[in-house]
Amino acid sequence: MAALGIGIIGIGKHGLRYVHHLTEEVDDARLVAVSRRDRDEGVAVARAHGCAFHDDWRALVKDPAVDAVVVVVPPTLNAPIAEAVCAAGKPLLLEKPLAPTVEAGRRIAEAVKASGVRAMVAQTLRYDATVAAVRAELPGIAPVHALMLSQRFEPSPLAWLDRSAESGGGVLLHTGVHSIDLLRVLTGREVTSVACTTTRVTATETEDNFVMLARFDAPELLGQVSGSRAAGGRVGTIEVAGAGGTIVADHVQGTASLIRGRTSTPLRVEPAVPTVREVLRAFVSSVRTGGAVPVPVEEGLRAVAIVEAGYRSASRGGAPVAVEAV
Repeated sequence: MAALGIGIIGIGKHGLRYVHHLTEEVDDARLVAVSRRDRDEGVAVARAHGCAFHDDWRALVKDPAVDAVVVVVPPTLNAPIAEAVCAAGKPLLLEKPLAPTVEAGRRIAEAVKASGVRAMVAQTLRYDATVAAVRAELPGIAPVHALMLSQRFEPSPLAWLDRSAESGGGVLLHTGVHSIDLLRVLTGREVTSVACTTTRVTATETEDNFVMLARFDAPELLGQVSGSRAAGGRVGTIEVAGAGGTIVADHVQGTASLIRGRTSTPLRVEPAVPTVREVLRAFVSSVRTGGAVPVPVEEGLRAVAIVEAGYRSASRGGAPVAVEAV
């Protein structure tokens, strides 16, 4: 079987990670085309990797050499691109967040359903080695009754992230969506309501600091998510408490421990792997084998619904609001 021809729309800082892993570390697939708004840089990447360059992403979607499309652009652009890819009947991998709003996310979900294409959302943190260690230990502390997730990073050098019309939101949408997705992954439950507060530390248009309290369809379960793009150091804390103990981990540091009583026992965490590479491998395998899509669009849409509820809550002074059913 011939290698899967992949076209990448959006080859900025993050998109170049996809280019690197696809050309160096993903079997059964090859880079055949790229598209970028900056023509000079896009042409340079295409020449370096011996693939086609398209000024217009629409031309990339129509390119007969492109069997599947990877989209790594601001989420405000995802819906029209996804609709065009679905109309062309080509498998689709969308970088998270799926969309800036539930309305835009629904457009994507409806296009995927109507076309029947295989579509995956790149919730990359699911493929992190520390997260895998935490998930493996969950049965030993069940039932889970509380969890707390936090990601803190330095201010981003990407100016577009603080332009709300282009980014669609700040740290809650772009970074918080990782932890918000894990609320569901680690508990197996649905978030029903949230109370959220956001602030600006160094940003001018979008929030770069937030705290969210989440309630679930299991009334005894509580979750807390926080995030910052204004910190002086990186943190990726995961704390999951259950009847059988508490797991405390940090996916930035690659550490995890199981705490029972006052005794802390280190958990084995496999060496860190590039999560973008693992996402690409999972996507390519799903397309080539016809297996289940690892992170279907509906899962990305549920995360966006929680984010959107967070913004509604923040606009009401942190009052609890229901998460829209999707």
